[in-house]
Amino acid sequence: MKTKKKINQSLTTQDIWKARKAIQPYIKKTPLVYSPVLSKQYNANIYLKYEHLHESGAFKMRGAMNAIASLTDEEKRYGVATFSTGNHGFAVALAAKKLGINATVCVSKRVPEVKIEAIKNLGVNLEIYGEGQDDAEKRCYELEEQQGLTVIPPFDDFNVIAGQGTIALEILEDLPQVDCVVGGLSGGGLLSGISLVMKATNPAINVVGLSMENGAAMYESLKASHPVLVSESPTLADSLLGGIGLENQYTFDIIRKNIDQAILIPEETIAKGMAYLYKQHRIVIEGAGAIAAGALLDEMIPTKFSTLVIIISGCNVDYHSHANAIQPYL
Repeated sequence: MKTKKKINQSLTTQDIWKARKAIQPYIKKTPLVYSPVLSKQYNANIYLKYEHLHESGAFKMRGAMNAIASLTDEEKRYGVATFSTGNHGFAVALAAKKLGINATVCVSKRVPEVKIEAIKNLGVNLEIYGEGQDDAEKRCYELEEQQGLTVIPPFDDFNVIAGQGTIALEILEDLPQVDCVVGGLSGGGLLSGISLVMKATNPAINVVGLSMENGAAMYESLKASHPVLVSESPTLADSLLGGIGLENQYTFDIIRKNIDQAILIPEETIAKGMAYLYKQHRIVIEGAGAIAAGALLDEMIPTKFSTLVIIISGCNVDYHSHANAIQPYL
């Protein structure tokens, strides 16, 4: 399988500032919203970073836009391809459309219909292939070989990580006293850039990554001290599914160096987070985006912090799945 050429340098906060400048014409700053109920329960100041408000419905828009904006003119002429559990695919499709570039998105049969329909509606080429993220990835690199497309990986990519890292810059601008950031941990694209910025700013700022109990590739890889394969299982946090790649180039090392804690979260807790965000903040959020709220509600995150930010990463969930998940907790 052909792999994307690694940029021969380490990612720095300067690269993340460059990404911010590159995406600024297309990406709006997202709000940081105080959560009274969680703050009272934890006796701390807890804020929600509303990343679901991007046009694509998820934080992935940042990395996709930065990666595509970084292409050469020749690469733009050939077009791009990506593999995704849904949110990244939609973000790449939307970013490519904004820049007038052809895009192909490969997804597995596990990707929810609501995400597939959203991608289809953008008019890009869509291929549904295989039983999991690894199968979709394989097909994507086949297209790269056959058609000369440039693959925009969902997480393990220099420019994608830099784009997602701009979240941390916004958090520090609005809340410089932050001492803990909590978010979903899948391939590591979200928390790699965030943790790099936070640790460069102050090593005492904690970064906590949360994964569902079954199919948590990064969590199991951290335990093994090297990337491993895991089987995927149905979960409310479907955006956190997928492997990290046995030849992972960036995110595994960054996460291993900068994450303070990785925690597995049960499905019931994820559903509680979805219900809480609906009841208290009137927002409909997918399981991966609600995982941190649920973990706080069930007191699965240490309480030693005074100012926490949780990343509300996406809202791409269909009505029936959301309603069924939250009903027991309303």
